[in-house]
Amino acid sequence: MAVVGVRGARWLRVVTLLRAAGGPAVPLGARAASGLPKHLMPGPYPKTPEERAAAAKKYNMRVEDYEPHPDDGMGYGDYPKLPDRSQHERDPWYQWDYPSLRQNWGEPMHWHFDMFLRTRVDTSPTVVPWHTMRNHFLLFTGFMLFMFCLGEMYPSYMPVGPKQYPYNNLYLERGGDPSKEPPEVKNYEI
Repeated sequence: MAVVGVRGARWLRVVTLLRAAGGPAVPLGARAASGLPKHLMPGPYPKTPEERAAAAKKYNMRVEDYEPHPDDGMGYGDYPKLPDRSQHERDPWYQWDYPSLRQNWGEPMHWHFDMFLRTRVDTSPTVVPWHTMRNHFLLFTGFMLFMFCLGEMYPSYMPVGPKQYPYNNLYLERGGDPSKEPPEVKNYEI
């Protein structure tokens, strides 16, 4: 049997304890090093005005602006429900604490923060209304389908003349009789 070091002995002990407890032979997870500290994790859903005020203070918000996510069993807890707005909509000329995120220190982040980054969804209002864009898209698609069907009914081809070869149409190379005079072939330029 091979000699097992100190780390190997610990690992062996962990695997043995997991097997004895009926668990998997190898631990299937590890704690993330980048998790939030406990005081920033969402607490229980606020039920009283005092709990609501404490949750608003916890997230650096005014009580009037604080609205928690609905208590529908999704696990949001007391985390504030922020508007679904991307970072594109925020003022680029403001002196943000984090200019790349357009966010200030202590400001609560959206629950789905990664979805509203500037490299993802842009929720800013469009210049052209959606129904106008839809109508233009449908008109373009209909026109292209019409032209495709028209091209199937009336196909067009590039005009092609016969292939031209030098030296009297390669008379000798193509098996012509060397004793006879080859016919004169005129080649035209395009």
